[in-house]
Amino acid sequence: MTRPLRLGVVGLGAISPYYLAAAERLPEWELTAVCDARAETLDGFGGTAARFRDHRTLLADARPDALVVAVPNDVHLPVCRDALAAGVPVCVEKPLALTAVEGRLLVELARRHGVPLMTAFHRRYNSAVRDLARRTAGREIRSVRVRYLERIEDHLGGEDWYLDPARCGGGCVADNGPNALDVVRLLLGDLTLTGCEIRRDGLGVDRRAVLRLRGRAGAVASVELDWSYPGERKDVEVALADGEVLVADMLAGHTAFKGSLWHEYEAILREFAVLAAAGAPAAPGAHGGLQALELVEAAYRGAPPAVGAATTEAGR
Repeated sequence: MTRPLRLGVVGLGAISPYYLAAAERLPEWELTAVCDARAETLDGFGGTAARFRDHRTLLADARPDALVVAVPNDVHLPVCRDALAAGVPVCVEKPLALTAVEGRLLVELARRHGVPLMTAFHRRYNSAVRDLARRTAGREIRSVRVRYLERIEDHLGGEDWYLDPARCGGGCVADNGPNALDVVRLLLGDLTLTGCEIRRDGLGVDRRAVLRLRGRAGAVASVELDWSYPGERKDVEVALADGEVLVADMLAGHTAFKGSLWHEYEAILREFAVLAAAGAPAAPGAHGGLQALELVEAAYRGAPPAVGAATTEAGR
């Protein structure tokens, strides 16, 4: 690259500070435009980038080289669709879209226009996870267990849409599931769901779940999700065929709340810069956004309602 890529960021909610900080640190990027539908949020933005209330105006007036989409899940489709149709590379927060049908539409649109489309699964860029992937490369894996446990109310950052299944796509399976599933996919390749158990609260929102999967060479995996966990635990355990067991703690060494996200999002934007500069779409399925959506939908289809089997903190 002969100059930094002009970056636009749509959505200034709870996750945007990690993108903005990464763009500030990386020489590959120049933050030139931000967008949020909320006037008070835009007024609170302290940077020098141009400000927009509508993503279409940003695309037309700021003409970014690439776009980060960090809006609520139910708005991923229109924002990503407009950017891809305009030939602008997109890095979208997980999940790719609200449904697999929407995800397929975006993947096809990116293919048709020859534009990079990247889903930001930040946990695959975690230093402990990457080290685990390096240590297991070329070795036979027997099983993988990913635990993704947190109290969701502690992580909202004022974004209450996470608790609205119509906007989020569901509960813990729709929200935390894609990140955890992508970590398994990083280690085992393409996945097949073989079983699941989902526990919902009195409002019908899934608060706990266990997903069982099968990967390459017969390896099995489990993903444990919890939105009512007192604290936070996010780790990976890999059992190898030779009997060795390896563990990666995603939070180790990061004492501040959400402290691990700073280096993860820097790695995301570093990789996105390579894709955007190349100007060609990644290989189909390279970033797994569509498969994660399909696995989430398969889990919801396969698990009968179990309302009341899990409680929220308020109901304890």
